[in-house]
Amino acid sequence: MTPDALDQAAQAAGLRLRGMFAPDPDAVLPEGTETLVLLGPDEPRFWPLFAASDEYRTGVADPMDAWSKRVIGALAHDWGGSAIFPSDGPPWPPFIKWATDCAEAWEAPVGLLVHHHAGLFLSFRGAIALPFTVTRPDAFQHPCDTCTDQPCVTACPVGAMGPGQPYDVPRCKTYLRTDAGQNCREDGCLVRRACPVSQEFTRHPEQAAFHMRAFLGN
Repeated sequence: MTPDALDQAAQAAGLRLRGMFAPDPDAVLPEGTETLVLLGPDEPRFWPLFAASDEYRTGVADPMDAWSKRVIGALAHDWGGSAIFPSDGPPWPPFIKWATDCAEAWEAPVGLLVHHHAGLFLSFRGAIALPFTVTRPDAFQHPCDTCTDQPCVTACPVGAMGPGQPYDVPRCKTYLRTDAGQNCREDGCLVRRACPVSQEFTRHPEQAAFHMRAFLGN
């Protein structure tokens, strides 16, 4: 299969290819893996598809993980591969390392991963280990290399994220639970939204609020 064929099949399911690479022979992956494909939401189409799913409408536990396992599991079956999910663990699959191995995502100044198309809204719903070689010929440029203003650096209202510092999760969560944090809580992280690439990658407010509720644990 070609990268375009894989991407078209993923898109029909509400997903897109967010990277692929040939893993090292000693990587902890299903035997015979020659290509690892990373899949993320196809924004803004993803949210309406997910919101109409049985997993979301019936209120099952962790509905997005359940949806991902059903949909990506079906793609893996069709492609003759094995599905892998961020929730598989412990030990947890190294999705961040895989993302950078693809050379389609890099570390942004604030420490988050940035993708050439999804910006700081990059996320992965799963991966598929394929027993055949697929080569993606495109070469992608680190979007931060041409971003002169770097608005992400100063976007966090409480300084929970910034250059040269670890992400201060407790400070972020404390702010989100206040009245002042309503903007981030309901419309999504200001740092992610500040990225010029992210601004071209539309995400539904309902989806942003869904992820923030999950992040806060309520």
